[in-house]
Amino acid sequence: MRRDDIRNIAIIAHVDHGKTTLVDALLRQSGEFRASQLVGDCILDSNELERERGITILSKNIALPYRGVKINLIDTPGHADFGGEVERVLRMAGGALVLVDAAEGPMPQTRFVLTKALECGLVPVVVINKIDRPDARADEVLDEVFDLFVDLGADHLADFPHIYASGRDGYATHDPATRGDSMKPLLDMVLEQIPGPEIDAKAPLQMLVTTLDWSEYVGRIAVGRLFSGSLSKGQQVALLQAEGRETLAKASAVFTFDKLGRQEVEQATAGDIVAVVGLDEVEIGDTISDAEVRNALPRVEVDEPTLRMVFTINSSPLAGREGKYVTSRHLRDRLMKELERNVALRVEPMPGTDAYAVSGRGLLHLSVLVETMRREGYELSVGKPKVILRERNGITEEPFESLIVEVPHDKLGTVMELIGGRRGQMVEMNNRGEYAHVAFTIPARGLIGLRTRLLNATQGTAIIHHRFESYRPLEGEIASRGNGVLVSMVSGKAVAFGLDGLQERAEMFVGPGDVVYEGMIVGENSRTGDMAVNPTKEKKLTNIRAAGSDRNILLKPPRVLNLEAALEYIDDDELVEVTPQSIRLRKILLSENERRKAARRGA
Repeated sequence: MRRDDIRNIAIIAHVDHGKTTLVDALLRQSGEFRASQLVGDCILDSNELERERGITILSKNIALPYRGVKINLIDTPGHADFGGEVERVLRMAGGALVLVDAAEGPMPQTRFVLTKALECGLVPVVVINKIDRPDARADEVLDEVFDLFVDLGADHLADFPHIYASGRDGYATHDPATRGDSMKPLLDMVLEQIPGPEIDAKAPLQMLVTTLDWSEYVGRIAVGRLFSGSLSKGQQVALLQAEGRETLAKASAVFTFDKLGRQEVEQATAGDIVAVVGLDEVEIGDTISDAEVRNALPRVEVDEPTLRMVFTINSSPLAGREGKYVTSRHLRDRLMKELERNVALRVEPMPGTDAYAVSGRGLLHLSVLVETMRREGYELSVGKPKVILRERNGITEEPFESLIVEVPHDKLGTVMELIGGRRGQMVEMNNRGEYAHVAFTIPARGLIGLRTRLLNATQGTAIIHHRFESYRPLEGEIASRGNGVLVSMVSGKAVAFGLDGLQERAEMFVGPGDVVYEGMIVGENSRTGDMAVNPTKEKKLTNIRAAGSDRNILLKPPRVLNLEAALEYIDDDELVEVTPQSIRLRKILLSENERRKAARRGA
């Protein structure tokens, strides 16, 4: 049987296609909230990092009542690096709102999330969003979505339900030329087109855990959908875990989602999305089953990671000055805790060292983890990101990505040259007004550091999107950083006189008064090869003065690298030192003599 009083819907789209803004409009028009409860934009992006970056990182659950039906909405990330979040929460839903920008059309992540939704058997409703854009081309985009469905082999869904909307202006309409006045047409379509969950209320309890939350008061909170049976407060349940492990536990409290929060209930029934308290050993992918009739659901499977970085403790001379957690035990405990929630992450200890190889979906996926850790008070050092290779039938393969670049026509030549130098191959090129829309296939190795170079070469006008495509035979070498670096040979504070002599041949990363140490990278050399320098050099003071011998020192502002830029910049023999207050670049071997010995051994 189906439940008609509930709908479980995931909102999926490419990054910046307006998912969270659309949810804002639904919240404001629901009539269920006071104005003071809905302050600002992107209400569901409550995480500090999400607000700063303007992207959704973690999936969120809310519930809205409409026409006597409870609509459980799951807002998902749009960035390819957080695809693991999307893959696991889709198992809770019965339908999906597929948002597509009315100007950009289907993008790489649109294909990815739609593929995953179809694999889970979700009913798609296509929403052509942002029809208020001056460059909107709603009808053309609808044709492109149709082509995407056919390309993915979903011919039976070629007559998919669709609607046009403007999340920012808060309306949905069946005719893009006619402005609507509310989101009601979209909600009506959801109730008509997306069926309620199919359930077996009399069958034994089965619930799949797809998300973990944490509370200082009650510990782990398991979130998932009840597929069959019912779950009551205080009920004894069986926890069916990986590798056939089974444990008994008690559900000390059961919550359903209500508006922006949760509401404790005595009993939840099949079809509900619930949060369960009291299961201390629960992990993502586990099945909460009836204690007597134990029947496990298929575990949540996510795509394997493609990028790896080495995390280790901060061993620089400045270690321990700014952070609260600085030991290898702190680092290990934090990474293990992250594994509980982050299903797309892998952590492996490196034998014989206190370092850990941390693998993820992409640079943003891993850098968000590092940024979160530094804000929590951790100090650590992070190595250069490297792609994960694999052996198949005796052939070494590497990950390839689909790269889409939108750039003004006069900057296209520079983009082609940069991407071609990293073994990227053009697949398709279209014109969209003043912009060229170009699709490439490129090794994931070639993407490391490419975004910064493209933005610099195009004066920030390039729009870049990429997603994992497939593994293919390993390509040849890809040119690394062309310039060497300036490495401090002394410890102390940088002074203007010393920096003035260096800035003529380099771009500096430090300014006057910044603390430096031996082995710290203080600038980028204008030539290849590294150079040991003394940024603490002061002017010699004498009693003799000559007219015109003193001159004003004019220093260029130092280049300040954020975390992603620093991770893209470093080479194999370098680390990024991350503390709550600072991001520094350094050599792995701090002493110049040690670096020379290592170079001779390597030669």
